Amino acid sequence: MTNPSVEDFTYRTIAGADLLGRLYRPNTTGPAPYVIDVHGGAWRNGDRLNNEIIHVDFAAHGIGVFALDFRLSEVAQYPAPVDDVNYGIRWFKANATSIGADARIIGGLGSSSGGQQMGLNALKPNDPTWCTPEAALSDVDASVAFFVGCWPILDPLARYRMVQRTGNERLQENHNIYFPTEQDMAIGNPYMILERDEATHMPPMIIVQGTADGNVEHTRADMFAERYRAAGGSIEVHKFDGQPHSFIGEEPGSDVSNDAIAKLRNFVLAQG
Repeated sequence: MTNPSVEDFTYRTIAGADLLGRLYRPNTTGPAPYVIDVHGGAWRNGDRLNNEIIHVDFAAHGIGVFALDFRLSEVAQYPAPVDDVNYGIRWFKANATSIGADARIIGGLGSSSGGQQMGLNALKPNDPTWCTPEAALSDVDASVAFFVGCWPILDPLARYRMVQRTGNERLQENHNIYFPTEQDMAIGNPYMILERDEATHMPPMIIVQGTADGNVEHTRADMFAERYRAAGGSIEVHKFDGQPHSFIGEEPGSDVSNDAIAKLRNFVLAQG
């Protein structure tokens, strides 16, 4: 596997901070699909390199990646980080050609808490709650052609209740720092958006999820998929027995990680 071409770009400057996106140009000729990546870290930690193992594999197999940094929760609470993601999607669409990304189709990837942030944009890309008007981006929107969820937090209110029951004070604190109120956990909630019949977009989706995930109940992926299909959406769910949260990064190069990445890669390539 040859290393891809990698370059960082400032996609937004806000509140005195430069937000970077890392571009992985695929090892291929001609137009390629691209994925906008939103990392996990309980909304509080992490950066654009979190899912590097996926990014490098994708680029080596003809899929470009633009991995976003965004404001973390101790700097900006919900919905501001979701707004950063929305802005990043639009910025990439508007600037793809000028930065050398010959994007054929543009989708989104969200891992863990990034699943909540990208999930909101996948379902409601034009919601003014997290879509700040910008004259330079007026000719593009934040819709994505597909959504990839890696152990995603798609129902943050249900996850909050879970960590309350289990006494996980660290994750309770992370929720309380990111979300101003429990009402915000319900509003900024992809699963409950489907329950309320508020989704304006229904892109094809894939979820990979370990069954030994201590950070989110693995059954939540099934519940989301059931609701998504009932609303008319197309979604695949792939469960990996005995695997923990963030299992691809926990055991890079393992058979199970390679299998999961291959499923994601094949899904993205099939979207063309």
